[in-house]
Amino acid sequence: MSSLPWWWTRSHTTTVPIPAATPRRDVSGAVPHSDTSGAGPSHPARGSSAGPADRRRLLPRTLRRLALASAALVAAAATLFPTAAGAADYKVLVFSKTAGFRHDSIPAGVQAIRDLGTSGGFTVTATEDGAAISTASLAQYKAVVFLSTTGDMLDGTQQAALQSYVDGGGGFAGIHAAADAEYGWPYYGQLVGAWFASHPNIQQATVRTEDRAHAATSHLGPSWSRTDEWYNYRANPRSAVHVLQNLDEGSYSGGSMSGDHPITWCHPQGAGRSFYTGLGHTQESYADPAFRTLLLGGIAYAAGAVKADCRPENGYTAIYNGSTNGWSQAGPGSFTNTDATLTSRDGLGMLWYSAKEYHAYSLKLDWKMDGDDNSGVVVGFPASSDPWSGLNNGYEVQIDATDTPDKTTGSIYGIKSADIAARDAALNPPGRWNTYELLVEGERLQVFLNGVKINDFTNTDPVRSLQQGYIGIQNHGTGDEVSYRNIRVKELGGGGGSVTVEGEAYTSNSGVQQADHAGASGGKTLGFINNGDWTGYSSVDTSGAKNFSVRFSSAGSGGAIQIRSGSATGTLLGSVNVPVTGGWETFQTVSTTLTGSGSGPLFLVFTGSGGNFLFDVDTFTLSKV
Repeated sequence: MSSLPWWWTRSHTTTVPIPAATPRRDVSGAVPHSDTSGAGPSHPARGSSAGPADRRRLLPRTLRRLALASAALVAAAATLFPTAAGAADYKVLVFSKTAGFRHDSIPAGVQAIRDLGTSGGFTVTATEDGAAISTASLAQYKAVVFLSTTGDMLDGTQQAALQSYVDGGGGFAGIHAAADAEYGWPYYGQLVGAWFASHPNIQQATVRTEDRAHAATSHLGPSWSRTDEWYNYRANPRSAVHVLQNLDEGSYSGGSMSGDHPITWCHPQGAGRSFYTGLGHTQESYADPAFRTLLLGGIAYAAGAVKADCRPENGYTAIYNGSTNGWSQAGPGSFTNTDATLTSRDGLGMLWYSAKEYHAYSLKLDWKMDGDDNSGVVVGFPASSDPWSGLNNGYEVQIDATDTPDKTTGSIYGIKSADIAARDAALNPPGRWNTYELLVEGERLQVFLNGVKINDFTNTDPVRSLQQGYIGIQNHGTGDEVSYRNIRVKELGGGGGSVTVEGEAYTSNSGVQQADHAGASGGKTLGFINNGDWTGYSSVDTSGAKNFSVRFSSAGSGGAIQIRSGSATGTLLGSVNVPVTGGWETFQTVSTTLTGSGSGPLFLVFTGSGGNFLFDVDTFTLSKV
């Protein structure tokens, strides 16, 4: 592997005086928390009743908390951003000018970012002078942080300089009221991601983590209870940004975004990067180590110091986010499943998603190794309980910190090397999370690492086919521990609009069991079926389904299968008769046209009158064409 990136370092922070601050004004005064041009919405009264004198008494106590929090932050940053002797620093500009409402948490925020620089390897210049937003000034910084800026802060020349800086490759990080500014400048709304609309009183709420791989949120659990001022936004930014956190609107009063409430996000902006969090209204926020670590990761991403896939992400279905329903272990070894994280141990084996076969799809997953470890993602293999079958009949996208170019991270193992220069530029080092996207279209497999394409492979082997569609993650051997989070799939329009599923890969059932059959796909069937039994497949969508076919065997009395949507008593889409085949190892296929209209997950209900064990189901195919 290449040497460690230049940003693996610690540094000290420079202290730069901030010009005299605009006085804080009450919401009833001339400068409400809004754009002074009148374009921005006005804020309602605060949740706190403390007056200016009370706030002056609170500030020293908050700064003492900041000092205590900085020690914890140093330890966290040492894990997030390992040091490298002799590595260079980078510089960050913190800009906190206000032309509207002024937050009394700004001094605490500036101090927190200074502490972050000490721990995270960057120097800080803090200012409220608009002259700092110029082409010449911005050129020296890897990122600019807008800390609770409000109103129309920038003139036309400064706006042009900021746009050129970010679109040309610079980084932007917005905190809290950065969304309450520059309402008349369309580019700024795009840069931040959304504009402020309103907020309820300060209160406790549950923040849900959608992305636990990004440096800003990888330290957090699936949910986080905290107190802050919760912004509503004029429009939902989800279609244009990558959401890192959302608010559970049921956990507090005053949310107005219809249940889908992004609060922290990131996105590419031109050749640069943008990060925003709506958290950070209160002084106490900046004494919270978890929030400070969120800021540290967001600033590091904006500066390009850590990599992340921040492309907008819509239409994916999680197949692992804590539950291993639908997954099967093939071969020796295993994966631990803790904190919605799978970690490989021993082997050589493979955990594969047996619940569904995919044909044209985008597979995304987050992975992390802690040293010179070995694992991989296997795609395009037929159902099998033998991990070597997956490797020999499919393709492995390798995860390995070292090895030859065709057997290291990003390679199609043993067949095609990644673009090593692109890979090295996109790769976070051991100890940090990375994100793969494997894009399968026909026999073409494209590999993206943290949003950057690093491999483009087309299968020409007539023995293999990427259209076979099963996917798995490898547990390589003792000492090779690689962790995975948030495995999700988006099916594409190709592949004929059909999906083939192993019968025994149900996610819910009544009365049935798996049965071993040498002649079955994967060596198993759905068996021990009696009248009235049923199975559910939560990842199989019945919307638009037109045809159903099933491969089965029967040495029993046969029967019928009802195809239903939503539940075992849901909408009947159709049914198909299943005759006796003459033996449990003798398989046939029957099919039927579906006439009902469904919109939920698939359920199969089994009927028959001949006593126990009517028939076994090997695989079935649901087609939308």
